[in-house]
Amino acid sequence: MSTLTRDERSGTRVAYANAVVNILLAVGKGVVGILAGSEALVADAVHSAADLIGSLAVIIGLRIARKPPDEDHPYGHGKAELIASTIVAGFLVAAAVEVGYTSATSLFHSPTRPESIAAYAALAAMIVKELLYHFNIRLGRRLKSKSLIASAYDHRSDVYSSLAAFIGIGLSLLGHHLHIRWLLYMDSVAGIFVAVLVLRMAIEIAKDSLQSLMDRVVLEEQDLLPYRRAAEAVEGVRSIDEIRVRDHGQYVVVDLEIGVDAHITVAEGHDIAAAVRSQMRQQFDGILDVFVHVNPYYGEEER
Repeated sequence: MSTLTRDERSGTRVAYANAVVNILLAVGKGVVGILAGSEALVADAVHSAADLIGSLAVIIGLRIARKPPDEDHPYGHGKAELIASTIVAGFLVAAAVEVGYTSATSLFHSPTRPESIAAYAALAAMIVKELLYHFNIRLGRRLKSKSLIASAYDHRSDVYSSLAAFIGIGLSLLGHHLHIRWLLYMDSVAGIFVAVLVLRMAIEIAKDSLQSLMDRVVLEEQDLLPYRRAAEAVEGVRSIDEIRVRDHGQYVVVDLEIGVDAHITVAEGHDIAAAVRSQMRQQFDGILDVFVHVNPYYGEEER
């Protein structure tokens, strides 16, 4: 059994913290929203409930992703995190549809005034979620963890949704105070706005995760340049004929075609390829493996 690094333990603790906070927020906002008569806060509670399922998916994804490569999974288990991110996106889509439908139908009924406690609950949720966003995004970027980054943006979408709920509740309260009937509908309008924000965030998360699951390769030359320079620096490498870097979640897999002197022995060419592989794995922490294909390189006169 492998020993967890400090960063990996931090990632696990944050994932569990996400789940606990989402439980508390879902229950708290749901109870307050129902008692206070706020469609926007109930919608926000549904979002938090979907976040809870997403947090559990992230926890499972992180545990599986840490498993070392084996005979059946020679490239490791890093894509488990990408699957977890996709699950998060799926639940966010479902939550957005439910929230949007509920809020839209309430526009066709007589508006009700939410209680002021609903506004305080939305404000408290905004503060908590913004703190969680910063914890998750910093750790996710340091670990190159797709699922933690997805959770971070999920928390940020919660901030916006709680802000929308807060504004909608506030306008409804203002409408009741000033006897302006149409302002009473702002609570429901805020619920629809929350749904749109959640749906947009879910699409972005799903797009990024699905691209990686389909073995997206790095195409930008500035991103490939560090890998190219590391390979070219190895003695005996005469050219880099092709380079591909595949995204596998927390790590990448590099495929290289190098040119070596056409007149050296097979054993010498093999040694150069092994040196390239060793050099790149030492220089880049995010590389799981390097596959090197050796091509013969001929000088100008021979060509």
